Amino acid sequence: MRATRGDFTLTSEPEDMQPEAIHAYLTRSYWAERVPLDVVKRAIVHSICFGVIHAGRQIAFARVVSDEATFAYLADVYVLEEFRGRGLSTWMMESVMADPRLQGLRRFCLATRDAHGLYARYGFRPPELPQTLMEIRRQGIYQAPATANG
Repeated sequence: MRATRGDFTLTSEPEDMQPEAIHAYLTRSYWAERVPLDVVKRAIVHSICFGVIHAGRQIAFARVVSDEATFAYLADVYVLEEFRGRGLSTWMMESVMADPRLQGLRRFCLATRDAHGLYARYGFRPPELPQTLMEIRRQGIYQAPATANG
């Protein structure tokens, strides 16, 4: 899928994704600080990705991990600061939610610290039964390991 609005192109074509640009943002994000480039590249390959391109540069991204039948997890959504306020996150989310591979899912999840309002517009809400959810969370996984000499 490719769509254009003015100078912006929204794409879900794998060959359009720019791993280095995505990595540059994610490595400074609160959720993936210091994530290695090889991890970002693997995540892109194994996900359904959406990106916004402006003047040949990737300026927005969203990725969905899914079996394309019953479950999906939305991750790594961002719009570069200088491009916010132009409706790009809404455009991306409309495309994510309309993607044929992501229809009829039993569960579609995400985690966010500060964008609840955006995602609520698309039907996301707190878990109905949060006591049934569990996770393994490895804080600081991308941090350099401590050495024996400190």
